[in-house]
Amino acid sequence: MAYALHFALTILACWLTAEILARSTWTWRSPRVAIVCWQAVGLAVGLSAMGLPIALGLTGYGLPTGSALLALAADLVHGVLPAWLGLLHLAGVGIGFGIGAVLLTTTVRSVHGAVRAQRRHRELLALVARDDPAAPGALVLDHPSAAAYCLPGVKPRVVVSAGTLSLLDGPELAAVLTHERAHAQERHDLVLLPFTALTRALPWVRWVRRAHDRVALLVEMRADDKARELHAEAPLAGALRRFAAAGHRITPAGALGIGDRDLDVRVQRLLIADEPPRLIGATALAVAATLVALPVSLFLS
Repeated sequence: MAYALHFALTILACWLTAEILARSTWTWRSPRVAIVCWQAVGLAVGLSAMGLPIALGLTGYGLPTGSALLALAADLVHGVLPAWLGLLHLAGVGIGFGIGAVLLTTTVRSVHGAVRAQRRHRELLALVARDDPAAPGALVLDHPSAAAYCLPGVKPRVVVSAGTLSLLDGPELAAVLTHERAHAQERHDLVLLPFTALTRALPWVRWVRRAHDRVALLVEMRADDKARELHAEAPLAGALRRFAAAGHRITPAGALGIGDRDLDVRVQRLLIADEPPRLIGATALAVAATLVALPVSLFLS
């Protein structure tokens, strides 16, 4: 029972950590650290959700979850089960593995859907997009709406619309292109993938949806930081203002677009030069590492 309590307390700690992260503004100053913390929370929740029913089902062994599973496997091989092990206990084990199967299946489906959408869009771009010296290294779509997005993958593509070329001046466009290349270089699509899968697996859980939204915003802020390193704050802030004023923006499925998330917040952040909170960030990383270590240690011991 003690091991099941550990899993339950880890889930509670993850929920509390997620609430704190969602309400904190220091994450805006250290988006990369905050993204790692959110990833740790998601991993710890998934492992603990699996481990809790398994630990309850195998509590009679009096062993850590990993060792209890090995003991159950050995008993099944020999065909001799302990007298205390009944259908309810086996059901707990089945529920735990079922949760793992749902999470894995949802992740695989999310990957498959994203890859399929990206492949279709690449085929479309091959037909309708063009090169333009005004946007070096990017593809241009002849569309009047404002659009700038990264189509991630093994061969990523940065795409802007003709409307964007007419909307932005040269420095602003260069900052936007650097922002989109940052998405591709740091594989932000893979950062978002587990949270997309969790949202699809648990659509009724409010904090899971909130986690996805927060990580999506942090990913944009991280790409903003990469653009700011090369082009300073003003060009990117100006581009974001113009995208906000332009209203309707297009970003296809499977892509990451510059104008998708909280433009006003991102502009305000760019214009306030705050140093990353190193002490808070280090503390948050230590908490995140502890959250992951708790369920992992029970499965490995």
